[in-house]
Amino acid sequence: MQLGADLKAFSHRLGHEFTDPDLLIRALTHASFSSPQRPDNQRLEFLGDRVLGLVIAEAMLEADTSAREGQLAPRFNALVRKETCAAIARDIGLGDVLKIGRSEMKSGGRRKDALLGDAMEAVIAAVYRDAGFQAARDMVLRLWKTRIETVDSDARDAKTSLQEWAQARGLPPPDYIETGRTGPDHAPVFTIEARLQNGRSASASAPSKRAAEQAAAKALMQMVSGG
Repeated sequence: MQLGADLKAFSHRLGHEFTDPDLLIRALTHASFSSPQRPDNQRLEFLGDRVLGLVIAEAMLEADTSAREGQLAPRFNALVRKETCAAIARDIGLGDVLKIGRSEMKSGGRRKDALLGDAMEAVIAAVYRDAGFQAARDMVLRLWKTRIETVDSDARDAKTSLQEWAQARGLPPPDYIETGRTGPDHAPVFTIEARLQNGRSASASAPSKRAAEQAAAKALMQMVSGG
């Protein structure tokens, strides 16, 4: 199967020309758009997650030869989590070529972290299946380069850091309360308040509840730590 102009442009952004274009098409096909003749990207996503993990783990070891496992693990998690994969997908315009069904399209599927992150992992697997590990490794290192170089030494997500801060002071885990929702159904914006039992709280808004919770936790962590 020949790729259309949009997929050729996307391949160019990836930096990989597919010998088997069907692999790319499958990697970009969400379950809502699949059929018996057009399989979805879930199996490739499963494989791509493992390929990404190996490449990033190796990169972490090479970037800091003296770091201990306890330092490497949070950096690794920050680089492979779904939000990061989705951010990379946005960087290369993956959402524009993602094949999704009408219901997902109406609900803003091209912007959802889950769909974009899954598809990014599937694309990694497609490159791996098409040209081998080195090609997939080169692509990941190129796309993740800036994030690998700038990942925080302690890259635990904000909710984890805030919970550990609270527990260290004998407080229960913080509560996360949805205090508002604006925008149309296909592109909602959630406002979440992170609240500690000692009365301290902070709010943040984002296109997903998960992202809003992380942003609120980060704001509250900065508040209580004086950052």
